[in-house]
Amino acid sequence: MTKPLLAFMGTPAFALTALQALVAAGHPPVAVYSQPPRPAGRGQRLQPCPVHAWAEAQGLTVHTPVSLKSATEQDSWRALNLDGAIVAAYGLLLPPAILQAPHHGCVNLHASLLPRWRGAAPIHRALMAGDRETGITLMQMDAGLDTGAMLATRSVAISDSDTGGSLHDKLAAAAASLLTDNLAAWLAGSLVATPQPEQGACYAAKLTKADQQLDWHQPAAVLARQVRAMAPRPGVGLLLPDGKLLKILAAEAVSVVDSPPADAGQWLADGLSLTCGADADGMPTALRLTTVQPAGKNPMPASDWRRGNPL
Repeated sequence: MTKPLLAFMGTPAFALTALQALVAAGHPPVAVYSQPPRPAGRGQRLQPCPVHAWAEAQGLTVHTPVSLKSATEQDSWRALNLDGAIVAAYGLLLPPAILQAPHHGCVNLHASLLPRWRGAAPIHRALMAGDRETGITLMQMDAGLDTGAMLATRSVAISDSDTGGSLHDKLAAAAASLLTDNLAAWLAGSLVATPQPEQGACYAAKLTKADQQLDWHQPAAVLARQVRAMAPRPGVGLLLPDGKLLKILAAEAVSVVDSPPADAGQWLADGLSLTCGADADGMPTALRLTTVQPAGKNPMPASDWRRGNPL
């Protein structure tokens, strides 16, 4: 039996897990598409993304176009005569000519249970919102932003200890297994495509520098979720009086027993907690730091950091 001709389109580590599962299942893609290499490190040398580096090491053909809008790129794509294309966190817009060329179209592994959290940062936004469940949706791609019909889903529980990093890894593994479990059925045309309902749809906006800063007027529970979502990278920072940035990797919301300072973002007497906005009941709250990373140093317990940096 002739193996299907597949392309894989992805860039970061999340996508690499799915690509590795695809290859392990005996379906190496005839073409891998990734974002172009970017400057990185102290020397700002061009570095290939995780998918590019691994695929090239495996002897797979890698393409890194800046855009897929040109006639040349689209002709090259059509010349592959693909049965299907699998997309996971690729990061480039797929024009209609790209979407329509493979015999079975293009499917996307999206890191949420659609229609919730369409967009660029579904993992972080689910944690920030306090969701108790998320998952992976295998979606038939259309011209919209994560609006295509759903082919299969897999739920993933969000625990109280999950961070952006740990939830990323859970979802990457779920995406890989969802893909391999449904690949044959998709190519056979036996998966039922279910249109997404508009009810419950929301947008997972791309992360910005503002997401790395804490608004101390927010309740501590909100800030604790933000810390979890942004850990371990890029993390949220606290600017210290000496001008250095303290990265907060873990923190917990606590109630304030004694009268807090009038201003938000002020240290309490324990030296580990900062005042925040009131909770839903109007009670004052504080954020207690538990794990931090001083500039140029390794992560450490906040109590150890404070012993070397008294108020």
